[in-house]
Amino acid sequence: MPAGPRPSVLFVTDLAYEARGRRYCDEDIFLTSRLREEFDIALCHPRDAAALLDGFDVVVKRNSGPVLHYQEAYDAFRARARERNVPVYNPLTGRGDMAGKQYLVDLSAAKHPVIATVDRAVDLGLLPEAAEYVIKPKLGADSVGLRFVAPELLAAEVAAEPDGTVLVQPRIDFSYEVSFYFIDRDFQYALYAPHTDRRWVLEPYGPTAADLEFARRFVEWNTLTHGIQRIDACRTADGELLLVELEDLNPYLSLDRVTEPVREAFVARMKTSVRELIG
Repeated sequence: MPAGPRPSVLFVTDLAYEARGRRYCDEDIFLTSRLREEFDIALCHPRDAAALLDGFDVVVKRNSGPVLHYQEAYDAFRARARERNVPVYNPLTGRGDMAGKQYLVDLSAAKHPVIATVDRAVDLGLLPEAAEYVIKPKLGADSVGLRFVAPELLAAEVAAEPDGTVLVQPRIDFSYEVSFYFIDRDFQYALYAPHTDRRWVLEPYGPTAADLEFARRFVEWNTLTHGIQRIDACRTADGELLLVELEDLNPYLSLDRVTEPVREAFVARMKTSVRELIG
């Protein structure tokens, strides 16, 4: 019998986006070349996704840069995808960065192992003492709008912002940052930045059982049944892991930093995951 039609994928990416220390376009050129082995693929810019998604079996949103650069177009895409019942990978129900950074405030209040975070001037007293504090927009990404503030200036700086629009955290003294990569709820690999001044100079990392338990608690909390998640954490000076970010919108994967067997296993698992989402 002849084979049935191949599933069609609208792959949303911005190949021209320039990120510090990363080559977004290279990663998506590689991924689409491999997904094309099993799917019919068309690429589009995130500003065009809402107009083009009809007729595709699934939309895969990958390295398309911070949403804040095209917020209106992204909102229109989300609305149309839901209206037309088109599956989106990652699904639009993510509770992490996909929904803004309110989750850091919520997780901190619930005493999860995250960097202490508040978003209101009245709550500054809940933060531990630190030599310096970080203020960043709740809807920010890629360090856009991030600034460091001395303790004596913190109250005035936060008071100048409307409640709920910025996050405030102590600046953590950490040994290194580490990222755990999952497809659906299956761990794939981990990478870390052994040099604190070079965030994207990554090396393979062998997680301990405790490390994986730490990462999995946030994957489980997020409740996504399909999709790619990157759990970013920092290792404090006393050895504790603290969550920095739960990236569930379009996490950069650093596939050029893993071995070929790991990369091949990731591609195979992603193909399966996309097919299962289509149903």
